[in-house]
Amino acid sequence: MSAAPAPDALTPADRYAELFTAVQGARVFPDSKTFVDCAPRGDPAAILAAYRAQCGAPGFDLRAFVAAHFEEEHPAPSDYMSVPGQPIAAHIDDLWSVLTRHPHQLPPDGSLLQVPHPYVVPGGRFGELYYWDSYFTMLGLAASGRLELLGDMVRNFAHLIDTCGHVPNGTRTYYLSRSQPPLFAFMVELAGRLGATNALDQLPQLRTEHAWWMRGAEGLAPGSAQARVVRLPDGALLNRYWDARDTPREEAWAEDVATAQASGREPAEVYRHLRAAAESGWDFSTRWLEESEAPTLASIRTTDIVPVDLNAFLFKLETTIAALSEQAGDRASAQAFTQQAQRRRDAVTQWLWNVEQGAFFDHDWRQGRQRRGLTAACVAPLFAGLVDAAQADALAQTVRQRLLAPGGLSTTECFSDQQWDQPNGWAALQWMAIDGFARHGHHALAGTIGKRWLATVAAVYEREGKLVEKYALRQQEHQRSAGGGGGEYPLQDGFGWTNGVTRALLAAHPQHTAHGCVAHAAEPLHR
Repeated sequence: MSAAPAPDALTPADRYAELFTAVQGARVFPDSKTFVDCAPRGDPAAILAAYRAQCGAPGFDLRAFVAAHFEEEHPAPSDYMSVPGQPIAAHIDDLWSVLTRHPHQLPPDGSLLQVPHPYVVPGGRFGELYYWDSYFTMLGLAASGRLELLGDMVRNFAHLIDTCGHVPNGTRTYYLSRSQPPLFAFMVELAGRLGATNALDQLPQLRTEHAWWMRGAEGLAPGSAQARVVRLPDGALLNRYWDARDTPREEAWAEDVATAQASGREPAEVYRHLRAAAESGWDFSTRWLEESEAPTLASIRTTDIVPVDLNAFLFKLETTIAALSEQAGDRASAQAFTQQAQRRRDAVTQWLWNVEQGAFFDHDWRQGRQRRGLTAACVAPLFAGLVDAAQADALAQTVRQRLLAPGGLSTTECFSDQQWDQPNGWAALQWMAIDGFARHGHHALAGTIGKRWLATVAAVYEREGKLVEKYALRQQEHQRSAGGGGGEYPLQDGFGWTNGVTRALLAAHPQHTAHGCVAHAAEPLHR
């Protein structure tokens, strides 16, 4: 373990109390995340005491007080510039070092959690380690031959499970009350296959993570929920997204307060739904909103929904624990987790599969019905190995007809101002579809999605010399690809999982024209 300074034991909201509320309420910083990432210039308790002593004085200047007592975090300095004429694969390979952080870089008494090994951050405003982003980043590290760094990432997540009991949303104290889509089992499998780690070494952490997600299941009555578990009317047990807190997200405080005020609902209820959507990684999407003609974020109801992707990922976690337990000679555990996985598969098929539409849909457990909206989360069971051949065939047809766009795989069928809806496409969803369909023999569809996504990323790289967090997918062939929009913050450059998936796809498609694309091209090859 590095001798880096320890983070504050409290989150910024808990530590700074009314000072925190004043700073966020006054929008001292345009982005709510800026303050919670600031490093205190002195003892946090002394700063709060100074604020309490001074804030009532005539002419008190809050902005000046904050500037005097906190240091704003800026992205790590780098002399890296996009190189005109540089091919996209070389650009990504260069970026790994730019986006790598080291344990000794932590400021004292801040919100950044300590991990023992180097790691890759997404980029832009996201200067910490994120959970589900990192799996897709690791795919690119593998394609770039950066296996030591890939192994370090896995060991960091194992460390977080050991110290926190779960993998937090990201390595900040204000993220500790929730997780993100649980892809640790996929990480362990990837690293083990490549020889970057020994998968058996992570078996204890896999079991700990599973126990955390299943907490509250014991004795849960049919038709009820507790934390992240839901007991359906037939007794089947599935999971939902949740957050242990019901206050505004500290990194989006002003936005959440405004949403709650607009809702006419109990604020704590709205905050819980917003936080649960942040745990889902799909923050935000009509997927979590009331199904109406013009849903708004104020109608969010995430914890009422049993999601397709979460339960697919937990199925993968259970089958991974079963396989590793068998390998370790623990037959009893192997049998127990095999049975749990089978029960989950049966429940997912019973409650989330729609045979008429040939796809998986989220289930609203409060209203007792499937959700109507088709989303790209329907490919997660393919990716996790949960489906049978007939389901895979039906999904291939449905996705091709309803979610495939000229620019790649659409996130939902609904256009909205939320970033996890049309027209945006996301690298993580492309990979899950590509990998999932290929695993089940639908190589043509997998190849089509991969080639279209590469063309989208290449088009923006040729024009702007960068990869971005999300993309506005072309809906018609003649349209121009562009960076995505919507959401709570400006489009971020970097970008971890886009780099990872793109680098992996370039390796998988050596003949794709994206290999010939260069930054700031005089004559772009792609739209």
